[in-house]
Amino acid sequence: MSRTSTAAPKPAGAGASAVPVAAPGALAPDVNLPESLGYRVKKKILGKPLVNDELHGEKLNNPTALGIMGIDMISSSAYGSEQMLTQLIPYFGALGFMLVMPITGVILGMLILLTLCYRDVVSVYTKAGGSYVVARDNFGPKIAQIAAVALMIDYVVTVAVQISAGTDAIASYLAITFSVDITSWKLWITVAVVLLLCYGNLRGVKEAGKLFASPAYVYIVLVGITLILGVVQLATGTLHHATNAHDTTSYGGIVQVGGHTNFLLTAGAALALLRGFANGGSSLTGLEAVSNGISVFKKPAGANARKTLTAMSVILGSLVLGVSILAWQMKTYPYTNGAPTVLAQITHLVWGKNAVGGVMITLVQIATALILYTGGNTSFSGFPFLVSYVADDSFLPRQLRTRGHRLAFSNGIIVLTILSLVLIVAMGGNLTKLVSLYAIGVFTGFVMAATGLFKYHWIRNEPRRTWKLFVNGSAAVCSLAVVLIFAVTKFTEGAWLVVVVFPPAVFGLIQLNKRYRREADALANTPASALLPTRTETSVMVLVDSVDLAVIKTLRYARSLRPTELRAVHLMVDNVYAEQLRNQWDASQAADIPLEVIEVPDRRIRRAAMELAARETADGYEVTVLLPRRTYSPVAGRLLHDRTADRLAEVLSTLPHVVATIVPFDVVEAIEELELAEKGHKSKIREAEGTGAAKPRSTKKMLLDAECASIPDPGHGVPVPLTPIGTVQWRQRAAVEGRIRSVAVSPVKGSPALEAELYDSSGGITLVFYGRRSIPGIEPGASMRVEGMVGEMEGHLAMANPTYKLLPREYGDDE
Repeated sequence: MSRTSTAAPKPAGAGASAVPVAAPGALAPDVNLPESLGYRVKKKILGKPLVNDELHGEKLNNPTALGIMGIDMISSSAYGSEQMLTQLIPYFGALGFMLVMPITGVILGMLILLTLCYRDVVSVYTKAGGSYVVARDNFGPKIAQIAAVALMIDYVVTVAVQISAGTDAIASYLAITFSVDITSWKLWITVAVVLLLCYGNLRGVKEAGKLFASPAYVYIVLVGITLILGVVQLATGTLHHATNAHDTTSYGGIVQVGGHTNFLLTAGAALALLRGFANGGSSLTGLEAVSNGISVFKKPAGANARKTLTAMSVILGSLVLGVSILAWQMKTYPYTNGAPTVLAQITHLVWGKNAVGGVMITLVQIATALILYTGGNTSFSGFPFLVSYVADDSFLPRQLRTRGHRLAFSNGIIVLTILSLVLIVAMGGNLTKLVSLYAIGVFTGFVMAATGLFKYHWIRNEPRRTWKLFVNGSAAVCSLAVVLIFAVTKFTEGAWLVVVVFPPAVFGLIQLNKRYRREADALANTPASALLPTRTETSVMVLVDSVDLAVIKTLRYARSLRPTELRAVHLMVDNVYAEQLRNQWDASQAADIPLEVIEVPDRRIRRAAMELAARETADGYEVTVLLPRRTYSPVAGRLLHDRTADRLAEVLSTLPHVVATIVPFDVVEAIEELELAEKGHKSKIREAEGTGAAKPRSTKKMLLDAECASIPDPGHGVPVPLTPIGTVQWRQRAAVEGRIRSVAVSPVKGSPALEAELYDSSGGITLVFYGRRSIPGIEPGASMRVEGMVGEMEGHLAMANPTYKLLPREYGDDE
């Protein structure tokens, strides 16, 4: 690379030759390129971009992990029992309150079974990924896509359900305390919260923090106290009963009350019970969160994850059981619009209509809304990581692997936001309708995890093998039964959407992977054209459509290739324009290269270009076709300009011995940069001519000055003060700190030398370690402090074999 440096005489007495040599300068600091409007807006909204070193993971202790990962699971206690009642009351009337108890018992039994299963999961698989990783390792990547689709659906529905339930909690508080009905605003509040969470996560809000753990503990304490007080009142006979059994006007009215006791013996009754069980199954969502995020636990990760999972399950089971018991005894009918919720009614009745009751209903409902909203936020962490795993396996677009402006997986966050908003709007933000979509994805993930663990233990002879097979086999069968129950009983209420979407989604992921694999095979295999012998003579053709700076730049690049033959060619479709172009060409600075004009009577430019290149290869040349391309702003470029260069490159590159290269030219910014560069270059030449300074030495790889390397340490071993790189002086000892930007190995007099460029905000310096091909820790992105004599290489500051110290930096655990 050609470099320029500030000219200055070499100090006397240092072996200076008769011809003065330019003093070395620091490597140029970062270039401040003009920022696009879109980037400036993004930086204004999201903040300054984060560098990779700021991606650091926080290992969580068990209490914090419980508060963070248990949010999704524990918060479902706020609506689990209520969702059972929404299905039982219309068919069984007041008898539905009694029936909620055996269904709650079955759900708690499922909770125990799945907890045992997932304790096994986190014992065997201590890498984040949950059922997707279990399925991939035991059944292969294709079958694992069933788990991938199930988890993606689960994350999308979790956002919709949790945020909608949080809005119901707010609406319940306003309805009970102030008799304010915000039903017409609930949908838009939910949408606003989803957008707010999206914005926060795009800014890089981390879920792993005590701030996100606190709502879970506040909710557990407040709701736990409320339920304990309610059970005490039940035992002492002072428990109040709800009075909304016939409320058909307030807040939209309660759900339809059936009251047909003989219905219990009909076939429809069994279906109604199954519907209630299916809705109650939403209480078990979030159970997989620990296995999905096990990598954030402190060591031993498996043991800590098991303890946290057990604690989560005990808390959830206790809360769901308490809510079901009090709802049964208080006869709290759910409302059609979701507010007031059953939990809000219980809280209001337990604490009473006094000052303490007013405070407690406020605290409980705020805590409920917070845990539900933060529970929805867990998907904004889990979904982007999941799709990045799947994209790493080449089953999703690879853009989902890329971290964005603030080190978050921005594309995954945006996709999740769009899908959840579509779902929320389509269902009108109605929690009962959204729950109808919930358990299929959740329990399909349970099926894949349990079945994968069953196979894992089946092929291994290990302690307690029989017990593990029983637990995982039972969990798989029960979870599959729930999936089938949900698909049948909830099909007409929205579950059809999941049932219909599931198979095409899995098929689509597999087909996308097949395409990626075909592309990889095509790139890995050597085509016949690559086996052709390389020709010694080269021909470079520049296709010219106008005379402008883009073409001039392309011609300069063409000359730098030093081809055997250089041609400028215009493919003519308009003879009048071609004549004008020829006149402009003859009057331009490109006139030293004759312009060939080739007629294309049928206006098939691509075919004419291929024929031209083929004729050139027939003459024995390796042909390079350079295609100038002007780039504009994205909107103007798409609307006002064609993509001829891309289409020509696409067809020309299929010919043997032909390479098509697009030479881009930014019309918006590059013209100004080119003019400034030319003015600066001329002024430097005039300055150099006026001072008589010689041009910098241009040796490709030059040893550091032997004189400088042999100068004794003036400080006699005393540490040198730390200074910015841009202020160090040639032939002086210096100590600097910075980040390694690039590392390369270059031969110097037959021996290897490791070269590293160290930069800070003021400039850069080259570090040369003779006789070394690599040094542990010295790599791009590393931070280090170096001290040594400053010399010169290629006209720039450099240090030979300096003393150094690697500075610590933190790396994140993305799993």
